[in-house]
Amino acid sequence: MLPGLDALIDRALAEDVGDGDITTAAVYHGTETAHADIVAKEAGVVAGLEVAARIYRRTDAGIRFEAAAADGMRVEKGTTVASVRGAAHHLLTTERTVLNFMQRMSGVATRTRTFVDLVAHTEAAILDTRKTIPGHRELDKWAVRLGGGRNHRAGLYDMYLIKENHIAVAGGIAAALDACVAHRKRTGSGAPIELEVPDLESLAEALAHGAADIIMLDNFGLAQMREAVARTAGRVPLEASGNVNLTTVVPIAETGVDRISVGSLTHSVQALDLSMLFR
Repeated sequence: MLPGLDALIDRALAEDVGDGDITTAAVYHGTETAHADIVAKEAGVVAGLEVAARIYRRTDAGIRFEAAAADGMRVEKGTTVASVRGAAHHLLTTERTVLNFMQRMSGVATRTRTFVDLVAHTEAAILDTRKTIPGHRELDKWAVRLGGGRNHRAGLYDMYLIKENHIAVAGGIAAALDACVAHRKRTGSGAPIELEVPDLESLAEALAHGAADIIMLDNFGLAQMREAVARTAGRVPLEASGNVNLTTVVPIAETGVDRISVGSLTHSVQALDLSMLFR
C-alpha cells in the first residue's frame, strides 16, 4: 500500500464530510445495516479496489468489503466489481469518496489499456508523465501500471531529464550532459540521465557524447523518428514524446521507438462511470 495513502484518504473524507453528513444523520438512526454493490455502468478496466477497501477500514473496522473483480481486470457494463455491508450511515458517508478514487483510477487504467492494446503488435512501451493531479501522483501512476503501462520518473528526484531550458542554461547539450554526469558522481546518485532532443542534429550530438541513458525525441515527425531509430541502431533507448493520441500512437510505435510517453493518460482522463447501489 502506498505510504501517503492514509493521509490522502483522510483529507478526502474531511473535505466531503466536514463536521458531519447532515442528510444521513437526519434519515438514519445509526443502528441500521445495509448491503450495497459497486457496479460498473460502462465497460472498462477497474482500478482502486484496494483503495476502497482501505477507506472502509479507516472508517469502520466492522464494514465487510468483498471484491468481485481484481484491480486491472477488464469488466463489462453492469458488472458488480465489489460488495460492501455494514453500518448504513458509514456506507453512505463514504460513498462519494470511494467512488471518486475508484472512478479516476479506473479511468486512467482504462485509457492506458486502450493505448497499450493499440501498440501491442510493436515493441513500444506506453509511459506516463508528471502531468498528474497534485497529491494523487502515486495513485495515478499505480493506475497506469494496472492498465498495462509503465511509469516514467516518479518526480524530479529519481531521473535526470535534460530539456531545452536546461540546455539553454547549461550552454549546450554537451555541457548539460557533463553537468549531470558530474552531479551523479558527486552525489552518488544512481539515477539515469535522459536527454530531450528537438532534431536529428541534436540526436547526433547526443550519440557522440555518449552519456545519455535514454534519448527523448521531442515532437519529431514520423520520417524523423524512423531516421533516428536507424541512426541509433539500438545503442540508446529512444522515447517519442509530443502529439501522442489514439490516432497517432500506432504510426509512432511502428517507427521502432522503444518508449512512448503519453500525457493524456493522467492529465485529461475521463473517469469510468461507477455507482453504489443499495440492495
